[in-house]
Amino acid sequence: MYRVIRPLFWTFEPETAHNLAIKLIKLGFLGLYKSDIPSELEVSVSGLSFPSPVGLAAGFDKNAEIFHELFKIGFGFVEVGTVTPMPQSGNPKPRIFRLKEDRALINRLGFNNIGVSEVLRNIESRFHLKKNRKLGVNIGPNRDSNNRIQDYIDNLKQVDELADYITINVSSPNTPDLRKFENSKIKDLLKEIQLNRISKKPIFIKISPDLENNQIVSIVELAMKFGLNGLILTNTTKDRGFGLRSKYGSEEGGLSGLPLSMLSNKKLSFAYSITKGSMPIIGVGGIFSGKDVYEKIKLGANLVQLYTALIFEGPALISGINDELKTLMKNDGVKSLSEIVGVNS
Repeated sequence: MYRVIRPLFWTFEPETAHNLAIKLIKLGFLGLYKSDIPSELEVSVSGLSFPSPVGLAAGFDKNAEIFHELFKIGFGFVEVGTVTPMPQSGNPKPRIFRLKEDRALINRLGFNNIGVSEVLRNIESRFHLKKNRKLGVNIGPNRDSNNRIQDYIDNLKQVDELADYITINVSSPNTPDLRKFENSKIKDLLKEIQLNRISKKPIFIKISPDLENNQIVSIVELAMKFGLNGLILTNTTKDRGFGLRSKYGSEEGGLSGLPLSMLSNKKLSFAYSITKGSMPIIGVGGIFSGKDVYEKIKLGANLVQLYTALIFEGPALISGINDELKTLMKNDGVKSLSEIVGVNS
């Protein structure tokens, strides 16, 4: 059905189409794609049990309006946000671009969201529908904040009760100077996070594909030192060296989708070579199939996330990925996906 209605959806500007999709999902549209997750796919990461290693990356359900509906189509977990302490409108429109020829998106949204208090109200009202699936909350600072570290800490304390895990977003390319928290400010931020944790809920840090290897080493070492539980590799890229064919290829913002696959896999494999499996990794970037997921797991990912492929392929994609993973495991004689984490790194 999605392939039938996608041309209609794509007559709309991307952000308008996204908002329309949110409304349709609220009306129960995803019930048409409801699917069970094969039991073989269950994995345990940072003390949490995930029915499937396949999750939805932050950015799709920014305000935690539909996460409970998204679980119906086979996601093992959903990450909402990025959430900031105060509501903010984000960057000027247009700010999302479809690169159809490249199976990619460029966004420069800028953490548009309704603010952490309202997001938590949304989560609380739908929390009973989560069942055995896991919910992550991605947090970041307000654009005009005078104390961004305090923004992270305030968010951390507020979302702790309802989140299964928390993601520290220091790598969006669409908030000015945010990526300084991957470099000069990273130690101060992680130290404050360690001092202000109020539970043992897992905390992940999401980093950029545009980092040099020595920067990744530094972040991994500091993340371990200050007690973080895992890494998310990677966010979107500012790089445009992919031979993009779309007329929107030169737009400012973060590039996601198929062109990012090789770069994100390279960074994932390198990070795993540092951690040797001692720190869980969520692999993100360029996933369009079960084979793509399988590859990321073999390179060192314990879990994976996607977003762009959902826009291009529609909701049936997720059950297809789960089924393909089951088949790949059977063909290789793999009983648990944990057996193959990092075997190709």
